[in-house]
Amino acid sequence: MHQFEESVYKLVVETSTNLPGDVRKVIQAAQEAEDRATRAGLSLSTIATNIEMAEANVSPICQDTGMPTFIVHTPVGANQIIMKQQIKNAIARATKDGKLRTNSVDSLTGANTGDNLGPGTPVIHFEQWEKDDIDVRLILKGGGCENKNIQYSLPTELEGLGKAGRDLDGIRKCVMHAVYQAQGQGCSAGFIGVGIGGDRTTGYELAKQQLFRHVDDMNPDPELRKLEHYVMENANKLGIGTMGFGGQVTLLGCKAGVMNRLPASFFVSVAYNCWAYRRQGVLLNADSGEIKEWIYPSGSDTPMVSQAADAAAEAVTGQEERREVVLNTPFTEEQMRSLKVGDIVVINGEMHTGRDAMHKYLMDHDAPIDLNGAVIYHCGPVMLKDEEGWRVKAAGPTTSIREEPYQGDIIKKFGIRAVIGKGGMGPRTLAALQEHGAVYLNAIGGAAQYYAECFKQVNGVDHMEFGIPEAMWHLKTEGFAAIVTMDAHGNSLHADVEQDSFAKLAQFKEPVFV
Repeated sequence: MHQFEESVYKLVVETSTNLPGDVRKVIQAAQEAEDRATRAGLSLSTIATNIEMAEANVSPICQDTGMPTFIVHTPVGANQIIMKQQIKNAIARATKDGKLRTNSVDSLTGANTGDNLGPGTPVIHFEQWEKDDIDVRLILKGGGCENKNIQYSLPTELEGLGKAGRDLDGIRKCVMHAVYQAQGQGCSAGFIGVGIGGDRTTGYELAKQQLFRHVDDMNPDPELRKLEHYVMENANKLGIGTMGFGGQVTLLGCKAGVMNRLPASFFVSVAYNCWAYRRQGVLLNADSGEIKEWIYPSGSDTPMVSQAADAAAEAVTGQEERREVVLNTPFTEEQMRSLKVGDIVVINGEMHTGRDAMHKYLMDHDAPIDLNGAVIYHCGPVMLKDEEGWRVKAAGPTTSIREEPYQGDIIKKFGIRAVIGKGGMGPRTLAALQEHGAVYLNAIGGAAQYYAECFKQVNGVDHMEFGIPEAMWHLKTEGFAAIVTMDAHGNSLHADVEQDSFAKLAQFKEPVFV
């Protein structure tokens, strides 16, 4: 087993940087289904470009490389203790090499371990089987989509859908509601795994296991096959679209599994996964640990550059009303009040990252630099340091709604003029934007390589004690483009899409499976 650790390292790198071929194909199909001259169409073009950039750069597709979760099948007699340690070694090495972000945080102190190792990290499930080879599968599921997981206890009353009972029709309603509630915050268009039955713990585990299935497989259970087909046929009718911008494509895949339950319990658990569906697997020689074959199709066999370029060109020429504004930081109140929802803002100058730990800190402390007129980017980047200093390896947006309790107060306190993130924010932030003259800009979730190219220099960093993702990085920016989705006039694209999709949800209220 002298090659086992190296094989796992290769698996980690491939999973983080090269989206599998079966996932790429459904994203290409989404591009064909979406109007390329819309915000959703433009987003899919950016996503396609980012996928190719990540492969070419051998860098993370998304800066949030998630919770590494392994499922390992071994022959009887394999030494799982040694294998577990070698998996951890591979994870630590991949983190040091910038293929994974430092994501393991002490839940009590907030301290980042810096190597993705710690209690519960990574997650490793071992199972024995009667075959001679070792099967290792890995999924990297980021926090933004993990936060949109949801579990239902039947019977229940679902807003917009009415009563969901303990039957296939009740399950159907839960799944449709799960897609609705995710909106754009989980980086739609996405995939869902559905776990029916079990207890609260095993139900979620079953749901996540469904995400290891091939995108184009067929469920052997006829009832579940019927459910999957129904969801795929109807979920896109909600009109949520890519990034929650509205559009034709909201869901890219649905897989369901079932297990027995207690008589008193009936759980439906849904694991939501973003478009950056990073899962891969290898079949290993049990004697040497060498890779015999890859489990899922290679992304390298499904190029996406030409489709992305064509879509981008068509979007530019096909949307005459789209307004693009180039601005240099710092921004003024007058500039921000001149912007409206739908405008594309191209930013040059310095911007500053700030997410959960920084927002909490800024509520009670002064900022380390002058933020008057500044741009705050909800981003936890992947950073590497060499002899020339820090380099940005991946830098897409994180889900902004987590900062809703803080954002309005921080805008007022420091005079911030623009906030960049993904998924939108709530009424408190919208009111602050209107009162103080600021805007919310939606970047494309998961497009970590696309945006990393925009950062030409690291000007400095503060509060490294929070860890690399949570520190405040000061970044020189050229050509960073994002869409105004909440403006200083009280308009919110996110609120409009949610209201519209909720109205459409009502069409699925009546029983279908009887």
